[in-house]
Amino acid sequence: MAEYKAPLRDMRFVMYDVFNVAEQWSQWPAVSETVDQETADAILEEAAKLASRTIAPLNRSGDEEGCKWDSGQVTTPEGYKEAYKLFAEGGWTGLGGNPVYGGMGMPKVLAAQFDEMVCSASLAFTLYPSLGAGASLAIDAHASDALKESYLPQMYSGEWAGTMCLTEPHAGSDLGIIRTKAEDNGDGSYAITGTKIFITGGEHDLTENIIHLVLAKLPDAPPGPKGISLFLVPKFLVNEDGSLGERNTLACGSIEHKMGINASATCVMNFDGA
Repeated sequence: MAEYKAPLRDMRFVMYDVFNVAEQWSQWPAVSETVDQETADAILEEAAKLASRTIAPLNRSGDEEGCKWDSGQVTTPEGYKEAYKLFAEGGWTGLGGNPVYGGMGMPKVLAAQFDEMVCSASLAFTLYPSLGAGASLAIDAHASDALKESYLPQMYSGEWAGTMCLTEPHAGSDLGIIRTKAEDNGDGSYAITGTKIFITGGEHDLTENIIHLVLAKLPDAPPGPKGISLFLVPKFLVNEDGSLGERNTLACGSIEHKMGINASATCVMNFDGA
């Protein structure tokens, strides 16, 4: 089995000698009291251990076993749940997250080195937390304060995962012609109905909840891309106290098989008034 060793020497050279990030960090109010070269080096060292010792050994076995779909439920390969637990407990899911909601607030240049390591160790495994990180960025940038408070802490902690639901069977990359619709419930929420394909991490057994960011159109939306809106659709509804409520009306119809990432659940997701 091929072993993975993180190129820490190269990473440090690029960060400190080429781009001089340590000096820049000291001048940026957002991170000056959060990270310095010593802290960054410690993070890189621990990330390298996680990538080489925990994630990389699952790459081949995970691809050979693959994910299993049964009646809408997806089971990840052996060892994935344990590895994801270590990943989340180490705070890695919130490495670049907003500290206001429990993230570590590390600068992107450092988070990018971490992404490089874990993606190189096993892309199939890393796709699960990566989609959550992307969803968290979108929520932090565009959602209301109420949604941020309800969802970001659990996403940064790794208790909940995230997805992006864009592509549809007839649309491919032409998102302007999507058919997924959003109907106003009259209480500030919307009912989302439609089918999305190629949804990375759309269903799995790694977290207790999955937060889908879904592209859909309102009935009076203008044609083309300008008519697209973005909706937050959780697998399990979230109560006002933060606890999980009823299962939402969405389901995984099947999983795809993509060469090299069989351990990553690439799902067909059906939303039925979710």
